[in-house]
Formats: sequence, C-alpha cells, structure tokens
Amino acid sequence: MYAVIRTGGKQYRVAPGDVIRVEKAPVADGRVEFGEVLAVSPSDGEIAKPSEGRVVGQVVEHGRADKVLVFHYKRKKQYKKLRGHRQPFTAVRIIEIAFDGQSFGAPELPAKPEKKVKTKPAAAEAGEVEEAAPPKAAAHKKAAPKKTAKKAAPKKKPKK
Repeated sequence: MYAVIRTGGKQYRVAPGDVIRVEKAPVADGRVEFGEVLAVSPSDGEIAKPSEGRVVGQVVEHGRADKVLVFHYKRKKQYKKLRGHRQPFTAVRIIEIAFDGQSFGAPELPAKPEKKVKTKPAAAEAGEVEEAAPPKAAAHKKAAPKKTAKKAAPKKKPKK
C-alpha cells in the first residue's frame, strides 16, 4: 500500500509508517494533511487515481539540512563569492492513507523505555559523606615532545 503525494513543489511516494522530509511547513497541532494525492496503489501492481484521497501525517521534527556551499566565480576578473545555505525542513511520519472509503493506518510505535535518573545515596544528600575531589585534567594529557634545534645544511664549495 502506497500513495504518491505532491507538496512543496515535489512528489513523494509514501506508505503508512514512512518518515519523509518535506519543505518547512508551519504546523500548529502537530498533524499535517496532504490533500493533493496523485495516485494510490492498494496492492502491488495496481495503480488508481483517486477522486478524493487524503494522506495524514504527524510532525516528528523541524530542522535544517546540511550546509551546501554556493560558490560564484568569474575567471580573470578577480570575482569570487562564497555563500552557505541550509534548507529548513519538516520531518513527517505518515500515519494514515485514506481514499474511496478505505483507510490504511500505520502500526503504532513501541513505547520508549524510561530513562533511569541517577540519584545520590541518602547519606551524601544529608551531607554526612564528603565527595572526593575530581581528578586533575593535566594528569591525562601526554607530555609534549621536546623541540630540538635543526642543524644547518653544510655549505657547498663553489666550483672554479
């Protein structure tokens, strides 16, 4: 089961549970609905153009892509210009594809295990036990090699 949607001037092939990066979209409640569904395939080999279809996604994160360097250069003219660009994106997890009265949903994500918080022993919290001083950082550094003066190369005798 997959669908082809259009958003941000690009087309994406999505299935329930997929995470896609689309152009940055302002989202208030964390849900995104893609109304422009170009094609739907309910099973492998079949492709249908739905009269009415929708794809619903949930925002996972907002971010910026890796930096792309844009370098303008004109030879022999002493012209150089270097700019960087990071394209903003919104990562969306597809949770439902619906068309012609059918609905296909994504499987639920497993719950993340809770992180254990390290706590100090009760005696340390009461102030009865003094904490040991942290080791000095200088003890971990390697000694720098000694610098030696280089000898000058022997001078060549001029030929007569």
